[in-house]
Amino acid sequence: AFPGGKSGHYAIPGSVTSIGRAAFHGCRSLTTVTIPDSVTSIGTDAFYECSNLTSVTIPDSVTSIGGNAFTDCDSLTSVTIPNSVTSLGDGAFKSCDSLKSVTIGNGIKNIGYKAFAYSNNLTSVTIPDGVTSIGKYAFKDCDLKSVTIPGSVISIVTGAFSDCRSLTSVEIPDSVTSIDGGAF
Repeated sequence: AFPGGKSGHYAIPGSVTSIGRAAFHGCRSLTTVTIPDSVTSIGTDAFYECSNLTSVTIPDSVTSIGGNAFTDCDSLTSVTIPNSVTSLGDGAFKSCDSLKSVTIGNGIKNIGYKAFAYSNNLTSVTIPDGVTSIGKYAFKDCDLKSVTIPGSVISIVTGAFSDCRSLTSVEIPDSVTSIDGGAF
């Protein structure tokens, strides 16, 4: 894991294949991290409360990002989830206060529970074709202004976009067969 007392940038060794549960939890001195192509999974709480983490590049080798993996990474401004990621844990990027833009790769089928909730500066999200469900409170209390829901989505559940007070435009395709109460 992250060597105690070190600050700034950290390059995870190329021999690492999995970033384990809470590996960097609370490493407030970590500002940037390089994840090598050898890594296939980022565990639950892996970077939880790394409040000064400004930049992370998730390589195409990663297939899963655990629950709360980047929760409370308050200095992260943008995230690109590569097409290789097929599993995005609940609350993966929850409460990232500086997060402004997110690009979700086309490997994701379900945007889970509170995946980006309370990231109250999130103004831009690209939801790819292939996503079939937008989960409970997925984007709750974000600053999204407009959302285009792709034609692959069939359900939008309770609170998915609740408390998005700046939301003025939503495009919902004919593919959507279910919109739960309080979705917006």
